[in-house]
Amino acid sequence: MVNLTMNTPEHIELADEPAAEPMDVEGLARKFQKELNAGLIALVLLSVLDRASEDLYGYQIAKSLTAMNLAGAPMKQGALYPVLRTLSAHGLLASRVVPSVAGPPRRYYRITPAGRETLARWLSIWTTTRTFVDAVASPATSTTTDSELP
Repeated sequence: MVNLTMNTPEHIELADEPAAEPMDVEGLARKFQKELNAGLIALVLLSVLDRASEDLYGYQIAKSLTAMNLAGAPMKQGALYPVLRTLSAHGLLASRVVPSVAGPPRRYYRITPAGRETLARWLSIWTTTRTFVDAVASPATSTTTDSELP
């Protein structure tokens, strides 16, 4: 099992006064998306490899994600490779290098039993997290009234 840790600040200071300069909403959105993707790419890669009927190399994985034609898929192909290496280093994926006649050798990946166990745990965490965020962030599903908030 892989232990992932997050560093959290001891405290967060909020400004009493609004910032004099306008907020960079787009910049904040890009930062949020980048941080969100960092955790989700590993989950997505393990899921793709869990469903694969054969070993896959990075470009095949990227193509399969593109072929799913999911609107707004936020992952860039180049971001997949470091995560594949990390998952492999932690024993969640096994890999093998195969020479290629049309270019450089290709590294093929397959999920390991430890990878399947980790995927099951991560999917459980993701489901719990998604349910929580949906309940809090979506006014249509929220049952808390303003008078109940602290």
